[in-house]
Amino acid sequence: MAAQVYRLRVAKKAEPAGGFVLRYGLVLVLLWIGAMKFTAFEAEGIKPLVASSPLMSWLYRFLSVQAVSNLFGLIEITVGILIALRPVSPRLCALGSLLAMGMFAATLTFLFTLPGWEASLGGFPALSGAGGFLLKDLVLLGAAMWSFGEALPHAAARNGVAR
Repeated sequence: MAAQVYRLRVAKKAEPAGGFVLRYGLVLVLLWIGAMKFTAFEAEGIKPLVASSPLMSWLYRFLSVQAVSNLFGLIEITVGILIALRPVSPRLCALGSLLAMGMFAATLTFLFTLPGWEASLGGFPALSGAGGFLLKDLVLLGAAMWSFGEALPHAAARNGVAR
């Protein structure tokens, strides 16, 4: 009986702690990767992904490689800040989380337009280096979905809408 009570106490502490790490880990990733987009190295690194994407390749007709990267960096940093504002504004956190969901869904499309399915490894599902790197966005999409789902009812409650 005492062991069962202990496990319940641990679980009650682990879940909110895990939520905190999940949300602010997502924020850290967004801020860090967003800041990196302002470097020439990162701008060149994302160029093949963006150039091969039917959703985003058109940006290079209007903006330079660095300007596109800067735009993405600005979006990522803004989204990260919105999510980080959860203690102050669940509504802004929900908005940021929703934007992150769209962003990660869009970047996951690179898996299908990516130049470089690794033929020497047998093709699908053997991804090139960039393809393997993109798989993390699936986990980040899940973190953004959780953050949205957690924040939205609190945003509604602050507006007088029943949860």
